[in-house]
Amino acid sequence: MIPFFVFFFLLLQNSFAILDPIDFLALQAIRKGLDDLPGSNYFASWDFTSEPCNFAGVYCDGDKVIALNLGDPRAGSPGLTGNLDPSIGKLSALAEFTVVPGRITGALPESFSQLKSLRFLGVSRNFLSGDIPASLGLLRELQTLDLSFNQLTGSIPWAIGALPALSNIILCHNHLSGSIPPFVSQRLTRLDLKHNSLSGTLLPNSLPSSLQYLSLSWNQLTGPVDYLLSRLNQLNYLDLSLNRFNGCIPGILFTFPLTNLQLQRNLFSGPVLPISEVTIPTVDISFNRFFGEISPLLCNVENLYLNNNRFTGQVPAVLVDRLLSAGIQVLYLQHNFLTGIEINPRVEIPVSSSLCLQYNCMIPPVETACPLKAGKQKSRPTNQCVEWKGQKSEKTNNNNITTIMA
Repeated sequence: MIPFFVFFFLLLQNSFAILDPIDFLALQAIRKGLDDLPGSNYFASWDFTSEPCNFAGVYCDGDKVIALNLGDPRAGSPGLTGNLDPSIGKLSALAEFTVVPGRITGALPESFSQLKSLRFLGVSRNFLSGDIPASLGLLRELQTLDLSFNQLTGSIPWAIGALPALSNIILCHNHLSGSIPPFVSQRLTRLDLKHNSLSGTLLPNSLPSSLQYLSLSWNQLTGPVDYLLSRLNQLNYLDLSLNRFNGCIPGILFTFPLTNLQLQRNLFSGPVLPISEVTIPTVDISFNRFFGEISPLLCNVENLYLNNNRFTGQVPAVLVDRLLSAGIQVLYLQHNFLTGIEINPRVEIPVSSSLCLQYNCMIPPVETACPLKAGKQKSRPTNQCVEWKGQKSEKTNNNNITTIMA
């Protein structure tokens, strides 16, 4: 017959699993590398004389740690300081690892590559430095990688692009350089690489058609993207601004379920020819080299930035009608080669709407408030308009000759 105290001990063992000793020691090492910033009290519950599975941010399954969320998750909390100890790699069952914004410095430990069950890795808004370990490419289960708002350098490892389960990769606001690797995961919906120093071109098949959010702004990327964009028909947000992309943009792009289209400050050229009425709320294609007449199919865009291009001809009457009925909130047409607009000089533009016409090949018939960057000149110098008209005629004639010869 088993004595009562032995039976009670066995019962306790079965009811409350004791944390695996390796995980216990790993948590101790992680704690030694980190401290609360002034005003933070996150580590108050980390008393290693008690059960670690009851610590703040520690989640267990049986005797293993499966999730570690370091720092107080409440908005505005001061966060943590210190660095990430390589012992994190010993938490063999870890599926989720996050750190709240703070002042954690140093490199991302290579030992993360040992966490074969890791699905979520998020250490954003800290001061991580050094390269992104290429060994993260061993994490075949990884779905989200968020290392944004740090000081990471080097290139994006191509092994990360080969991860099959990735759905979110957020590396924005770092100092990353080199080219963007191709991404193979057909689950990838969000790719945010803005505010880095990435360069090179994007191949037509380098991004999966599953993408819904794509931001590559504030980099040094070059080359055409028309074939690539034509495939990404699930996009609801696209920002390629402040790069050096060139070539034309496909008309089919305007049919995608986009809420925001940002292509400004590139080297895009050619006519802008949507294939149907555009219902994207915000379209910004300013500061490029687009030419030709403005398409009336853009009349349902609420915020339309066409300024600083080479558009010619009359402003479509339907755009004017939509502006006067407050359907268009912003219509920026300055710094083009437009020759006319049908609008009553005494008309009152709705208070909620903005129109800028200055520095075109016409005298603006209405006085409107323009951005300060538009300058003070109302119209282009006549010689520029004559010169541009001559260039346009020559180009048209050359195209006609090419057509005839073909």
